[in-house]
Amino acid sequence: MTVFELSNLVVLPFWALMVLAPTWHVTRRIIASPWIVAPPALLYVIAIVPGLDIIFPEVVNPQQARIASLLGTPTGATVAWAHFVALDLFAGRWIYCDSRSRQYSPFWVSPLLVLTLLLCPIGLLIYLAART
Repeated sequence: MTVFELSNLVVLPFWALMVLAPTWHVTRRIIASPWIVAPPALLYVIAIVPGLDIIFPEVVNPQQARIASLLGTPTGATVAWAHFVALDLFAGRWIYCDSRSRQYSPFWVSPLLVLTLLLCPIGLLIYLAART
């Protein structure tokens, strides 16, 4: 199994709990820990370290064509995907915890969590707008 595939597997149980069982006491206890983002973050580290000599100069001095070229490789796509799933989970966890503390209905938060899983910045923006 590749890092790309593993990155999906390690986050999906947390998303399933937040979306499908948001009020379950087990979900609340598990998602309360910020450490749930550690497994996908660790996979990111595993993916990036072997290519750090190539990746680091590109992120320090980003140029669109060079970043596009880097992301067009299997390593670049894996690193980017691991980055996405780790930070998407972090944002989703924050939405979940914030919405539970505000006692928002899971009926409208759960679809936003799905949107956050798929298109994180859009789900996050909608949640931020809705909570104000």
